[in-house]
Amino acid sequence: MKEDIKNLADVKLLVDSFYGKIREDEALKDIFNNKIGDRWPEHLQKMYNFWQTVLLEEHTYYGSPFMPHAKLPVNLEHFERWLALFYTTVDDLFEGEKAEQAKWQGQRMAEMFHSKIEYHRINDSTPLI
Repeated sequence: MKEDIKNLADVKLLVDSFYGKIREDEALKDIFNNKIGDRWPEHLQKMYNFWQTVLLEEHTYYGSPFMPHAKLPVNLEHFERWLALFYTTVDDLFEGEKAEQAKWQGQRMAEMFHSKIEYHRINDSTPLI
């Protein structure tokens, strides 16, 4: 039986496993690698902090998560693939309330990011925050 996400070690396992899949995925790896380059350790640390804040209510993430994603060359198919990999990773590793919360939050973020990116693309605008 799998356990729920309960501490920072679990968050790191989730993040590392998920981004390991992203970095090998044909649809997503170039988008991420082109944006992040050699700054993967820094990016992973931000993701640890983000998910630690969201899932464990230990406030270590400060910032606006949308802005770094605002100009990415992505569409609905990319978000669907991202979400499928995220759900699979969570389900492979964990089960429980926090695992379900992680999937819900991932879905919410994917929908919001896609909507905002499309809005700014259609309106040829630059997001302020």
